[in-house]
Amino acid sequence: MAEIAPIPLAELTTLRTGAAPARMLDATTADELVAALRETWARHDDWFVLGGGSNLFVGDESFEGTVIRVLTAGIERLDSPHEGRARLRVQAGHNWDALVAYAVENGLAGIEAMSGIPGTVGAAPVQNVGAYGQEIQETLVEVELIDEATGEVSTVSAEELGLGFRTSVLKHHYGGVPIRRAVILSVTLDLAEVGGEGRQVRGEQLRRALGLTGDERIALAALREQILRIRASKGMLLNPDDPDTTSAGSFFQNIIIPEKAAAQLPAECPRWPVTPDLDAVTVIPLGAYDGYIPQASVARAEVKVSAAWLIENAGIKKGFRLPRSRAGLSTKHALALTNRGGASGEELAELARFVQARVHSEFGLLLQPEPVLVGVEL
Repeated sequence: MAEIAPIPLAELTTLRTGAAPARMLDATTADELVAALRETWARHDDWFVLGGGSNLFVGDESFEGTVIRVLTAGIERLDSPHEGRARLRVQAGHNWDALVAYAVENGLAGIEAMSGIPGTVGAAPVQNVGAYGQEIQETLVEVELIDEATGEVSTVSAEELGLGFRTSVLKHHYGGVPIRRAVILSVTLDLAEVGGEGRQVRGEQLRRALGLTGDERIALAALREQILRIRASKGMLLNPDDPDTTSAGSFFQNIIIPEKAAAQLPAECPRWPVTPDLDAVTVIPLGAYDGYIPQASVARAEVKVSAAWLIENAGIKKGFRLPRSRAGLSTKHALALTNRGGASGEELAELARFVQARVHSEFGLLLQPEPVLVGVEL
């Protein structure tokens, strides 16, 4: 590891906010990352790790702690115990889209719909990244991580990460702390070997996005190209010449609410069913079994509601800005809060609070931020 002169976080995050922290370390290998974390924890510093800076919203005041830049990279191909599949072990600092490109070039399917998502591989399981019906939890096998509580490195299965809609036990939710304070060192994925034949697209969300109606197979490269084109049209593909991409992507999460609550919203509000656990098992300890099996409880039906629709139908249109503010909604996508040039963290926070208040007033629902917030209050 190397201690470097702290760099302003506005230069290292896609929202372009944040002063230089008190201390900054660079880690270019997994061993350096482990050493940097253990040394920082021994100092009892406030800390956070920084990958691509694409899911981070930093306030204007200097962070009085240590920022560790994760600059590790590398892909290792492994055998899979499943026929027709291959495994990739990837270092945490590896660029996510570069990994997707590698998988597509090598005929490996399972993450191609997530083309163009900014950030690093290590950040992907933390919020269970996904797009167009694909999520990393579908291909994730395990992660190697280091726990803050013990400083120990271990390999943890995907099942132990509590993966859910844009969440995991590792995620720092707004207003709370992670269930498990740990840093991912590497990620292992299990992907289907489809070669140049491509695959049938089964997810309905992706089929709609691609305009598919039949069962034709699509080459992975062609599918990736279309996904990148769609993301670019929405300002969700990083481009220094497009101010709509100076954002943290979707700033607010889509909301998951009970189906009965969603029924109170206008019928035209887009919503998608959240699949219940149909294989739930009731375990009765043998010593407590009296011959009676209780009736299985019915899982509460839930749906995912479009946050973008809620924003626009609360009267906040694409491109909206508060008076004299340098922050604004993307002109292409209502979910993206953008820095239109020199906006402060407070200007972006003010816009976020305004959006939250309007949606809550109109629909009674509170939008939650998706990025990790450092030194910012909403």
